[in-house]
Amino acid sequence: MSIDPAHSLADSFDLDTDLFHTQTSDPLPINDRLSIFELNIQKEIRRHWQEISSYVTSVLRTTGISGVEAEELAILPGMEELSAMMYINEYRREQRYDVIVLDAAPTAESLRFISMPTTLDWYMKHIFPFQRNLVKAVRPIANRVAPFELPTDSYFANIRNLFEKLEGVDDLMEDPYITSVRLVTNPEKMVLRETQRAFVYFSLHGLTVDSVVVNRLLPSEVKDAWFSEWHMSQEKVLKEIEEYFAPVPVRRVPLFAREVLGKQRLHELARVLYDDQDPAAVTRTEKPYTFGKTDGVYEIRLLLPFAAKGEVALFKKGDELVVEIGTLRRHIGLPRSMATLVPSRAKLDNQILKVEMKETQ
Repeated sequence: MSIDPAHSLADSFDLDTDLFHTQTSDPLPINDRLSIFELNIQKEIRRHWQEISSYVTSVLRTTGISGVEAEELAILPGMEELSAMMYINEYRREQRYDVIVLDAAPTAESLRFISMPTTLDWYMKHIFPFQRNLVKAVRPIANRVAPFELPTDSYFANIRNLFEKLEGVDDLMEDPYITSVRLVTNPEKMVLRETQRAFVYFSLHGLTVDSVVVNRLLPSEVKDAWFSEWHMSQEKVLKEIEEYFAPVPVRRVPLFAREVLGKQRLHELARVLYDDQDPAAVTRTEKPYTFGKTDGVYEIRLLLPFAAKGEVALFKKGDELVVEIGTLRRHIGLPRSMATLVPSRAKLDNQILKVEMKETQ
């Protein structure tokens, strides 16, 4: 399943690019054991968001925006991601598939995707009941004087129905025995920084990253002098990747001689990545680190299975916490709420290092 705005899933299998826009809006069988699915947001609106979209469109039209433009603007941020979550929840409950692979969007959209269940749960518990009752009470009077009508009960019923379809998806995503994250990056400094930020925020939201895939590595067979600096640059970034993401395994994928399109070439890529291993196997259940706040004190907890007291050192570097264990070094990117804090106290107990963070004096 793909929620990438680029919608490149059909391209990857060398199929018609408009396949999921004009021919089907359901999972398409590739063979007896594989189906692919790209979300078509216009069709998802008709399936799941009709009342909400119709109301937003009607409000926009009162401002003078034309029909087609109003319908486009009525596609609200997050609709596509929430639709994907509903399908994931539905397929999991029905046990329709053994494995669901979600091709997520770039970092910013992916972070919005994983934060949505928590945000929506808060809204439904604290805002939705009050908002629904208030609108119901003032609607008869407001509709007489307002330039547009307030939403009807069917609008709120649509929201409630969507929330019920999403119920439990946050537990599903945070269970490391069910869900894992695999980050794909290139051996380039700018791309790596974005992947590091994604790693931090996936950890912050309780998801387990079980591997990092480094794509498009120049093969050693490429010996042309023109690529010599590329080789050195990639080796330098690779070393940084190994240090930063340890103990999460890093898988390497070379730059192929041709574009990876179609089932045969995808099989070749799979052999490079996994060889005879099961790609769906659960390989990591422990989170390398977690963030928390106890009694007003920010904490970072790190799993250090081989560390001993006295050999751990740590210091702050920019928006990262650096942990040294002998000759090994771990870089931990900090969320924005902790980026200005400094370590004040650390304790290693039962293979877990707890670091307390505080404001600088």
